[in-house]
Amino acid sequence: MRIALGLGCDRGTPVTTLNQCVGEALAQAHCTWMQVEAVASIDLKADEAGLLALAAEQGWVIRFYPAADLAQVPVPNPSETVRKYTGTPSVSEAAALLVAGADASHLIIEKHKLRGPDGRNATVSIARIPQ
Repeated sequence: MRIALGLGCDRGTPVTTLNQCVGEALAQAHCTWMQVEAVASIDLKADEAGLLALAAEQGWVIRFYPAADLAQVPVPNPSETVRKYTGTPSVSEAAALLVAGADASHLIIEKHKLRGPDGRNATVSIARIPQ
């Protein structure tokens, strides 16, 4: 199975917290790091050091979408808090679905959240890439 990740995080979230969050989500989905073929987030995070470090470690290219594009994607867990800060009700779920070229029925992990020991929050959603 080929999968796509949608990533969200607080400003300044370290790569260790992001690694842990992704690892937990992959384990819940019974998937491996090797199955990840696409990764995305919101364009507000295009300069986020932790996300860029994670991508570099894994050899991923992250696609960054504008809030307006993410806001058009129907998701099972929209958040008014996320909308308030980003302009879209979903970052991780919408980004995973957009980069996978899929609809919500392809979400394997809707929204896995982790508050790291550093107090920073990371979120990952996993979507199956349609054949």
